Amino acid sequence: MEKELNFETALEQVEAIVKELESGNAPLEKAIEKYTEAMKLIKICNDKLTNATEQVNKILNENGELADFEVEE
Repeated sequence: MEKELNFETALEQVEAIVKELESGNAPLEKAIEKYTEAMKLIKICNDKLTNATEQVNKILNENGELADFEVEE
């Protein structure tokens, strides 16, 4: 794998692999290799989404520090 991939690049690579696998033209060993690569890329995407979700769930408090965001009803 490359150095640190951003979410968009990893997702594009997953999409390309899916298209290749859907074509049915890859030999079994190559398909397994591509599937494994896609799963690694999906993990990268998932990790980045989890991190982004955690960041979005925090806001700056009055002191400029990060604090958990809570909605007041």
